Parts: sequence; structure tokens; C-alpha cells
Amino acid sequence: MELSDKIISLIEHARSSVAKVANTAMVITYFQIGKLIVEELQQGESRAEYGVSLLKNTSQQLTKQLGRGFSVQNLERMRNFFLLYSKSSKELRKSDVFQKSSNSLRIFGENDVKFLPIGWSHYLFLMQIEDENERQFYEIECFNSNWKLEELKRQFNSGLYERLALSRNKEELMKLAQKGQIIQQPKDLFKEPYILEFLGLEEQSTYSETELETSIIDRIEQFMLELGKGFFFGGRQVRFSFDEEHYFVDLVFYNRLLRCFVLIDLKIGKLSHQDLGQMQMYVNYYDRFVKEDDEHPTIGIVLCKQKNENLVEITLPKDNDQIFATKYKTILPDKSTLKKLIE
Repeated sequence: MELSDKIISLIEHARSSVAKVANTAMVITYFQIGKLIVEELQQGESRAEYGVSLLKNTSQQLTKQLGRGFSVQNLERMRNFFLLYSKSSKELRKSDVFQKSSNSLRIFGENDVKFLPIGWSHYLFLMQIEDENERQFYEIECFNSNWKLEELKRQFNSGLYERLALSRNKEELMKLAQKGQIIQQPKDLFKEPYILEFLGLEEQSTYSETELETSIIDRIEQFMLELGKGFFFGGRQVRFSFDEEHYFVDLVFYNRLLRCFVLIDLKIGKLSHQDLGQMQMYVNYYDRFVKEDDEHPTIGIVLCKQKNENLVEITLPKDNDQIFATKYKTILPDKSTLKKLIE
């Protein structure tokens, strides 16, 4: 690497760090402004007109002195921000993510609250999530995965929390709220279903497996975000051969957190036992001829539109932890339906 490249990298890292600290400092400042507003309203007159006039007068003075950003609406947001997070569970916000984050800043005093270094716009969106556990899950994932606001909105609208929760018991569900999504074993990767609305393929439209694969490749970054953490793309239609026969894996990835290959086969129709058998063969080949001795066993995922749980259960071994079949959807799910399934 050239000296200039090293310097540029160093400066860009410094700018990123400064921006994160500045964002968090502003979040804390808005929290404290909200606290001042609440205290003033509590000490002032009880009439609603007092609150309206207080915020209006304060907004005019702040705008005159400091410029834009202090409208009555924004002051109301800061007030609501304080009310929401000062009442949030302190036990919940003592999770490892908050404790270990060297970038997180802390407020001491009457309300001991920690914030992760994500932007004010992220917190404005998070404030709309009523369930405290779900809200903190997305807060942690924003920080851990460095989500931009648009990605946060997409993950929320796709029901990421609910989809992960469907495969977890109550204890594991609480861990989601406290730590976010932790990848320690193969089953931690999966959600049901995978949401691929960004491909632009309507639910009832006719498309081939090749068209599905091509759409994924064209939007590979978004697809990898939907897969989850730690994925690297290894190729499409990756060929391997034995006994003079050629076989092709639709999509090959590597997950650095689990240190293993992840093979994906795409099926636009109903899952069959032959599909599972084919994936088992792919996985066996990679385990025996591709992976290194210090790497973990290969994972195979058959991504299908329809599946029969009984078929999957009877086809795969009881102690299976390598082959998975999961559905995908090309439209956003109904979040209320997902929530009912959890309950």
C-alpha cells in the first residue's frame, strides 16, 4: 500500500470516529434538552396552553440564536425522547453491547441512561417502535451492523425481529433484545422466511430460477444484508466435478463468524426430498474436498417458495445441523401476523 493510501485510510477512519462521537454527543444533548423541557413543564402551570406557548417561545429564541433545527416539532421530539428512554428498563440497557462499546457515551445523574453511537435520525425512527425489547434489538443491530437509516427501516418493515423470534424460545428471545443477533452456531443464521422484496419480483409473477438468481446477483449487497452477519460472496453457478459429472451450486458464500462455507440452492416451486438430497451431496463434497481441516462443516440452505415441514423432518437426520430448508417471499410480510405467531 502506498504512503498516500495509508494516510487517506487513517484520515477517513478518524473522520468516521469523529462523526460517530459527534452524533452520540448530539443524541445526548437532545436527551438533556428534553429533560429540561419536561422539568420546566412540571414546574409551570398545569394548563395545556402553557406548554404550547413555552415551546413556541423557546423555539423562536433558539432559532434566532442557533439557527435551524429547533422547531416546536423538534422540541416535542426531544421531550418525547427523554420521556421514552428515561423510563426504559435500566436492566435491559445493561447488556454487554452497551457495557463493552468503547464508543458509547453515558449520562450520569437522576436518569442513568446509555446510548450507542448511532444517529439522531435512527433514534427518531426507533421511538416509533412500541415494544421495548424490539426497539432495543434494532438499536443494537444498527450499531453492530452499521445500518444506515434506510436499512433500519427496511429491516423493521421486513419483520426481522419477528422472523428471528419465531425460531427461539422466551429465553433466547430476551437475548435478542439484550445482545442483538449473535452468530455462534449454524441455526443462528436463519430466519423464516427470508424477505427478498428488493428483487422487484412480484409474488404472483412468473419467473425462472435463473431470473431469480440473476436478480439476486444484481442486488448482491442487499441480499447479503438479508442473509445476516459475516457473509462473503464466493460465486454463482460454482462448478465441481467427480466421476466425469459436472455439478453447479447456485450461490456459494463464506461466513467468517462460523468459519465455514455456506451453499445456497434456489427453488421457485415446492420443496422436494430430491432437493434436500442434492444439497446433502453438495455439502458432503465441500466438506471432503474443499474446506480446510481447521474450518467448520459446510452449511447448505435450500431457499424455496413452498416447503412441507414433515417432509424436511423425515428426509434429514435427527441430529442435522448442516442442511436447512427455508422459505422466501418477494413481498414485505404483514408484521401484525408475524407478531401474532410469536404470541
